[in-house]
Amino acid sequence: MPEGDTVYLTGKRLRAALSGRSLVRGELRHPRLVEHDLAGRTVLDVATVGKHLFTRFDDGRSLHSHLRLDGSWHLYRPGMSWQRPAHQARAVLETAERTAVGFSLHDMELLPTIEEERLVGHLGPDLLDPTWDETHAAEALRRFAVRGSSELGLVLLEQRVMAGLGNLYKTEVCFLLGLSPWTLVRDVRDPGAAIALARELLLRNADRPQQSTTGELARGRQTWVFERGGQRCRRCGTRIRTAEQGDGPYARIAYWCPRCQPGPSPRPASPRNDRRRPSPVGDERRQRW
Repeated sequence: MPEGDTVYLTGKRLRAALSGRSLVRGELRHPRLVEHDLAGRTVLDVATVGKHLFTRFDDGRSLHSHLRLDGSWHLYRPGMSWQRPAHQARAVLETAERTAVGFSLHDMELLPTIEEERLVGHLGPDLLDPTWDETHAAEALRRFAVRGSSELGLVLLEQRVMAGLGNLYKTEVCFLLGLSPWTLVRDVRDPGAAIALARELLLRNADRPQQSTTGELARGRQTWVFERGGQRCRRCGTRIRTAEQGDGPYARIAYWCPRCQPGPSPRPASPRNDRRRPSPVGDERRQRW
């Protein structure tokens, strides 16, 4: 699932393309929304909360969308060919200058703007909230601390604790903290530093398509351990291990260096699960804008 910085960048680009402009075409092709035509509406803003997008219109309504695993928004000049098949389009918002197409958007809702909180009110503080301050940090810390008996890797992914982290940043935060993803939250010596680090990594990549936690942008050099199972640790040379963390459909592949990240750990993943999985995050951030 795309990370919060991917959604933030998507919202920023949609805002620049659509905000303040009237729609000459406003098709919603989701089964629950096909009767709505947004042509003639003016886009007031595009806002993001964690991994949620809200496109706000001048009639007091907002279009909510969530990218999930395979959703994306593309921007085109009118008349340009789309990069994905038309049958995957769930929303087409077109102005005189730009066309925004939302592909494979499974979660969509048209709702009063004043009711947006109904969809995101349960979330923890948004790590990319432009108004982030000590109050946000304190609330994230409170939500983090009450999950003391849970595994660090799972809590970092819990959007009700803090919104925006996905498996890439969860993995890299654990490495940079020097902690196994299976470390219990109550054993994290400085939880405030963990939250600050998570926000720092997202901010570092929020305004560019490339994602890097190492400070390098060259292909293959952008992460410390994420998607590097079986390769040598960049710090100590130990082979990076992988295993599933979580249960059922919520399980994710965890990557960690057993030397740099001491602590509890499960058995290594089987060869079938140890294969490198393609990252939808990277694919969507390289889309044509």
